[in-house]
Amino acid sequence: MSAISSDILAFSFDGLSSPAIDLKFRKASVKGEHTLGWGLTWYPGDSKAAVVAKDPSARDTKSLHGAMGDWDTFRSTVFMCKVRGAASGYTHLETQPFSRSFAGHDWVFMHNGDLDKTAMQRLHFNKSIFLEPLGRTDSELAFCFLLGKVQDYGARTLADVDNQVLLSWFLQLDDMGSADMIISDGTTVAAFYGSQSETRMYYSRLKPPHGEAGYHSAPASFALNNPRDTFRTALVFCSAPFKEGDWKPMQKGQLVIARRGALVWSNKRDDKRPPAQQPMHEQDGHLQGMVVPPGSGRAAPGGAFADQQAQAQQLSILQSLQQMKSVQHNILNVRSLTHTPDGSPLTYRLYDVVHSTEYAYENEVEHSTHSFRLMPMEDSTQEVLNSTLSISAEGEDMRFEDVFGNQTIHYSINKPYKRLTVSCRSLVKIYGRAPDDMAPDKRQHFIPLALMPWQQVMMEPYLRSPELPETQIQELLVYAMSFAERNGRHLMDTLNDINQTIYRDFRYVPGSTSLKTTPFNVYASREGVCQDFSNLFICLARLLGVPARYRVGYVFTGANYENKMQSDASHAWVEIYIPYLGWRGFDPTNGILVTQDHVRVACGRNYLDATPTSGTIYRGGGKETLRVQVTMNEVFN
Repeated sequence: MSAISSDILAFSFDGLSSPAIDLKFRKASVKGEHTLGWGLTWYPGDSKAAVVAKDPSARDTKSLHGAMGDWDTFRSTVFMCKVRGAASGYTHLETQPFSRSFAGHDWVFMHNGDLDKTAMQRLHFNKSIFLEPLGRTDSELAFCFLLGKVQDYGARTLADVDNQVLLSWFLQLDDMGSADMIISDGTTVAAFYGSQSETRMYYSRLKPPHGEAGYHSAPASFALNNPRDTFRTALVFCSAPFKEGDWKPMQKGQLVIARRGALVWSNKRDDKRPPAQQPMHEQDGHLQGMVVPPGSGRAAPGGAFADQQAQAQQLSILQSLQQMKSVQHNILNVRSLTHTPDGSPLTYRLYDVVHSTEYAYENEVEHSTHSFRLMPMEDSTQEVLNSTLSISAEGEDMRFEDVFGNQTIHYSINKPYKRLTVSCRSLVKIYGRAPDDMAPDKRQHFIPLALMPWQQVMMEPYLRSPELPETQIQELLVYAMSFAERNGRHLMDTLNDINQTIYRDFRYVPGSTSLKTTPFNVYASREGVCQDFSNLFICLARLLGVPARYRVGYVFTGANYENKMQSDASHAWVEIYIPYLGWRGFDPTNGILVTQDHVRVACGRNYLDATPTSGTIYRGGGKETLRVQVTMNEVFN
């Protein structure tokens, strides 16, 4: 760091944190010489009021450490710090970060660089008295200019401002000089890297686990060594990269907006950021139409009725409808749709799925009972053309629909066996569906959902969080709320964020977990398989008051898909209930919404309600060996 340079450091955490920040000061060459000034701001306990600690003529970090001495007070989701280069005559008025109260909470601001002060004074002109700067710096003029723009826009938070509009305000300042700036309202952190800047700006998303040694750079270091911060994720901005972590240099004129530990928007594409994986398909299916199997007895449209009287009655009804001046036609059967409202063609896809489970035992099993949930479900978008269940051992079967609507077979075997093979082959057609229309008011857009009393009763099993220690539930609740808060409590944005974050931040590691693994275990280890990611998603949704259930089925991944192993066994994902819309699927393992790549089989509150095969051995058996194989192929007619 040169004698006149300054450094800025800003944090956006997904929950309350207490980073141990240490600034590295140079020793003065002459006794009494002023070297550096520093300023630090945070929002204690996520309150609306910011604490700003400053020392415009610091020679060491004693006062900074004193400000951070009380861990309970020094806890926030937003921290901003600036170390100023050697300069004389600065007071608290000119020392950053700056703070200003507006719209019921404090705003904070930092700037690194020099702007044309004369041009800034002309640009700053505003009738509002509260926007008058206290000091004499171009940086505070820029701060007041931005707040004036927010006021004129009619916004109360940064989230209320359109991202492109916010960018345009920064670009106005960028025309006047070097404009490396960071502004926050206590929830959102917006960082802009000027096109005329002579320094650099970097950012990185730091995920747990965090090293005990912390993060180190030339001007500063920090560590997340408070035990309560073990699982915190942070998006960090800085003017000098730290040795630890993957730091991305910001591009000239780039605006990056962070909220609750995540990047929510940027006007520049980060080439290093991998796009969400999408299942690969060799080709599209066929245009959806009516298929009449030979000998099915179903009449095609326009076909003759067997009963002439019924035909005449049908014709009379159609003629009456045609004479009506105003008729709204609603197609209730999704399978009959061939195009979306915007004219895009809808297709169906046909899959041949074989699920085979083989049990081998050391000794003969004399008596056992089993439950099989292997037949795919049927509804308006999924049709089972054929499904055959084969069981190698003779037994008595009882078929029924369980309380969750799953087609279930209870099977009792009374003859000895040492090997049991259960195989189900299904031919399933998945119909295309137009995108959901979220415009109607009853299709709620925000969390918490306002469920009717009868909806609360029916959804109660899907709203109950898992039985975990209170401390673990509290930690998971903080994690869940970080998604809601950084998305303005918008329902679909929050759910999509959870879906993408689990896909991006958690590693798919087969064999790393078991059926006893809890959502907190997955959250802490950041690894698992599809059932673990689904359980975590379900837990987070329920903690936010959103009904969620567990779905078992199959996913078509194609031959070259990164996680092809998921298609070699049954797959699991999440379904969320949205009032006046229905259940909609989210696949956090793949970071996608459930569409035509997934074949749905069974659902329930958790894995136990929807497990494909289960059973009890009453006598015999001994050591068991299990082998499961699933093949899923797309069929082209």
